[in-house]
Amino acid sequence: MLHRDAKIKKGNTILVYGANGGVGTILTQLAQIAGVKVIGASSSRYHEILRKDGVIPVDYADKNLAQTIRNISPEGIDAVFDNIGGKSLDVSFGLLKKGGTMVSYALMSKTNSNTIRMMQFMYMVCKVLLLNILPNGKNTAFYYIWSGKGTDKFRAKMKEDFASLMNLLLQNKLKPKIAATFPLTDISKAMEFSESRTAYGKVVLVP
Repeated sequence: MLHRDAKIKKGNTILVYGANGGVGTILTQLAQIAGVKVIGASSSRYHEILRKDGVIPVDYADKNLAQTIRNISPEGIDAVFDNIGGKSLDVSFGLLKKGGTMVSYALMSKTNSNTIRMMQFMYMVCKVLLLNILPNGKNTAFYYIWSGKGTDKFRAKMKEDFASLMNLLLQNKLKPKIAATFPLTDISKAMEFSESRTAYGKVVLVP
């Protein structure tokens, strides 16, 4: 997402929604390793720990979130990583500077209906594609880790990315955040906790 889709560079400023989550905590670290300033959107309960991790926190619940972010980065944002979808896509896209990229990689939904979730997902994909063709110098992308699975290009990409991550772990530059561990027999509880949006980091299942 960071390098292949958003093509971030040293000195860039990015916005990461769900900065406290399993994906968000890794995204922010990888960005910081690359010399990028990170603004992280999360619940206010995580702001103190985000600051300690070098992230500039903003609150999901801020009714003036867009303006708050513009006050932090008046020139605009180089890349936004959005895991919410819906109306958030318009806000994210509007925060981009010319040449910036919005990467949508998930969809937060409160419904238990698979049909409604699928409709929301299809709307999100169509929205991302539509925004990408507008002649305004901004870019959008939808990230799906298994895209191209089974192809030589996919295998080569995964091999390269996995090697890079392992190298950063060995150098102690990348430090995964573990929110909680659950035995495999408690997978339901683990899923409930993971979907509660109250975790800081990854939820791990232990055999």
